[in-house]
Formats: sequence, structure tokens, C-alpha cells
Amino acid sequence: MADNIKMLHEIKFATRQRLQFIEIMAYYNGHISRSMLAKAYGISDPAATKDLKLYNDLAPHNLEYNPSLFSFVPSDKFDEVFADLSPQSVLKMFAQNLLSIDNPSGNEPIYGISVEEMPFPVRLPKKAVLAQLIRAMKNKSQLKVNYHSLSQREITQQSRIIEPHALVNNGLRWHVRAYDHEHYDFRDFVLSRFTEAEKLELEAESSQNYDDDWMELITLKLQAHPALSDKQHLALSYDYNMLDGIIELQVRRSLVGYLLQQMKVDTTSDFSLNPNAYQLIVSNRDEIEPFAGWAFM
Repeated sequence: MADNIKMLHEIKFATRQRLQFIEIMAYYNGHISRSMLAKAYGISDPAATKDLKLYNDLAPHNLEYNPSLFSFVPSDKFDEVFADLSPQSVLKMFAQNLLSIDNPSGNEPIYGISVEEMPFPVRLPKKAVLAQLIRAMKNKSQLKVNYHSLSQREITQQSRIIEPHALVNNGLRWHVRAYDHEHYDFRDFVLSRFTEAEKLELEAESSQNYDDDWMELITLKLQAHPALSDKQHLALSYDYNMLDGIIELQVRRSLVGYLLQQMKVDTTSDFSLNPNAYQLIVSNRDEIEPFAGWAFM
């Protein structure tokens, strides 16, 4: 182990990035192959083979070769060596389509300016649960889960079968969009409410192509709250680069409610919310409400 730790510090940064990719793909995707590594980094097959050998030398108990997949799969003893595999790290990477997590600048701002994020509570599942979900999504498989629902009818943890097809970050928490076998429709499930997950060796019966509210886009039209002053209307016009006093946003029908929430839009029928806190209203309510009824009051 001491020799391995020494070797970790001697590895060049570019190589370390590829070793991180091997680890992330193996754990969350369920397998990593020479061709996957070569394609992702634009390197030759021999170079990819060398990286895989190096990884196996440094973490000899993490991967096992699966000849039917022509790939390495994570072993039962898998434990990360190079990458932070926590959901709060990898979900950001997935969202930005990054090859690796590492920031070469460390804690020092590259551009010499400070940027701060709001310290929202962490609302994520265990990495083992997320890995099963990602693998099911990648392989278009069914997923058996234990899930806590907040609906009045389902106040306890339930076991159910879902078919996940997409992840969604609504700004405060992560959801998975999935077909629910119990209700025979597509629904959103909050990631942090999954307590267990198991990818089944059963092919998904659905796909996102059958999820109309996911596939179809709708135009959301917003304008300044009528209770605001003319000066406030003008300020919002500059703030949102409005055209003729209107903001137009193309959004998936299944996501429009979340967008209204995050933008703090007054969705009451009489615009009764405090306009200083809810500065926008929906201009085309009749078109939008059928797809986000829960977000309107």
C-alpha cells in the first residue's frame, strides 16, 4: 500500500485524469473497456491498454475482466482510489458532461476572483444506490427500488419497479424521470428518497421516446408582475433581456413546473403574492397549466 501511495503522487496529471475516468465509468456505468477509454480521450488502443494495466496494478482488487463484455467490471471489493465517487461530485460531472472531476488549480481561483455557491442541504442518495440507477439507465433495464413518497396515499416506504431514462436537476435537488410500473405512466422521483436500488436483468419496456411530456417542448411566456412600478418593470426588462416585455423560454413539458418554482413566478389566478418576492407572472397560463397544474394556485 505504501508503494501504491508513492506511485499516486508520481503519476502525471493527464494520466491521473484517465485513471479517474476508468474508476467512474467502472463504478457508475458498470464496466470500462479499452475502446471506451480510447474514444473518450482520443488516445490509441495500446495507450488505453497501458492505462488499464496501470490502474489494475495500483488497485489490483477493484476490477475483474468480463470476457463476454470485453470489459472490466467492478469487483465486490471495489473501493475508489483516484476519484471522489460521491453523488455530489459525480452528478455535477454528469450535468456538465465532464471527463473528470479534478480541478488542476486546487483551491486557488484560476482567474483570481471568488465565486461562492449557496450552501443548500445535500439531498442525494448513497453512491451504491445512484450507481444501480445509472447502470439501469445506461443499459435500458428495469430497476427495483425502495422509495419514500410524500403523497398522502403513500406515506411509507414502498418497493416498486421503475424504468429510469433521465436525470433532472431542478436547482435544489435531483430527480430521475422514469416509467413507473405501479401507475403505468412516467413520473419524477426524488433521488434522495431512494433507500435501495437493484438493477434487474430485465429489459425496460419503455423509453424516453414514449414519454410525451419529456419529448415535447412548450413555450413558457413570462412578464413582470402587474403590481410592480414602471421603473421596476424596466429593471426586469434589462435583467431578463425581455422582448416587448416578454420572456420566452423553451422547456420540456415535464419540467415547466420546476422552472416556475425556481424562478419564483406568481402562479395565483389573481396575482396575490408579494410582487417584491414573486416578480414574474405567466402570460400564457392556459397553455402551460395543463402540464404543471401542481405549480399553479
